[in-house]
Amino acid sequence: MVAKRIIPCLDVDAGRVVKGIQFQHLKDAGDPVQQARRYRDEGADELVFLDITASVEKRKTLVEMVQKVARTLDIPFTVGGGIRTLDDARAILSSGADKISVNTAAVQRPEFIAELADMFGTQCVVLAIDAKRRLGRGNRRAETGERAANVESDIAREASPTGDPEVWFEVYTYGGRRPTGRDALAWAAEAERLGAGELLVTSIDRDGTETGYDVDLLAALAARVNLPIIASGGCGRPEHIYEAFVRGRADAALAASIFHFHRYPIPVVKRFLRQRGIEVRP
Repeated sequence: MVAKRIIPCLDVDAGRVVKGIQFQHLKDAGDPVQQARRYRDEGADELVFLDITASVEKRKTLVEMVQKVARTLDIPFTVGGGIRTLDDARAILSSGADKISVNTAAVQRPEFIAELADMFGTQCVVLAIDAKRRLGRGNRRAETGERAANVESDIAREASPTGDPEVWFEVYTYGGRRPTGRDALAWAAEAERLGAGELLVTSIDRDGTETGYDVDLLAALAARVNLPIIASGGCGRPEHIYEAFVRGRADAALAASIFHFHRYPIPVVKRFLRQRGIEVRP
């Protein structure tokens, strides 16, 4: 059995780690380098660094900051935010990252996923999916406009992940700010075909609420694709990570608040999971 992974996330804005609720109302959570060092020492399996305003501000990821964080780590390190070209990805990987995460650029030009996989290998390509529950499949064209007409038939064929035929999950870009009309399940399947090696799935509805991951979304994606899935958005206590692994069938759990603010250190979380039969690394 492959061990489940525990992954702290450094959402970075203007060179500082921040944490918000549903991608808004950000508050300071420390220095990225210091946080990265602490998580390495506590036994994190991987680390994710997301420059959360790079796409919105149409700028590149903070390469110098990535270099500083990478120098402190000896665990896998994923970086996302503002990666729009192969040169952007090469710069990040050359700065010490092991994997790059893409969202906005991939939705705008799906073939970008294939180009990244061909150049750097599928193991380096993480597709980030920021998804929000939507009600009323027939209204999506009027609500979003963008790309909706192109995916009408795809969405219509999707089985509801919640049991309610009117509920679906819409992909958002630009740091959770812009709806796309794309169904998350159909998009994940397309990304797998194009060469994505892993999915980082964030529930916008749950992000920062500490009410638990959206296990319906996770389980539906796990049933649809054969890619490792990182659960994100909503973790407030170790029980939520357990639910993501058991009910959501996730391969890894990403969290921020419970780690940043010292409520549940990584060793405490791993001990909790191990006591309940979940295999995790020491």
